[in-house]
Amino acid sequence: MAITKERKTELISQFRRAEGDSGSPEVQVALLTARINELTEHMRAHKKDFSSRRGLLKLVSQRAEQLKYLRQTDRERYLAVIGKLGLRK
Repeated sequence: MAITKERKTELISQFRRAEGDSGSPEVQVALLTARINELTEHMRAHKKDFSSRRGLLKLVSQRAEQLKYLRQTDRERYLAVIGKLGLRK
């Protein structure tokens, strides 16, 4: 259920703003989105796993907070991130 180290490194290198950046809002949103997608697939197969459902809802809330912060501070970066990740249709 956890994302692999290779996938995490790939996401960080794709969304980082500078060399060595691993904590910017863009990177955090990308990592949260990857975890959310994996948990969503898990929930499709295991509908009664309420512990994982709670974790999924928590991750969605964290991502929403990060996106809200990004939207308020830098609109262009926000639009770029949601465009790359395919969020907010």
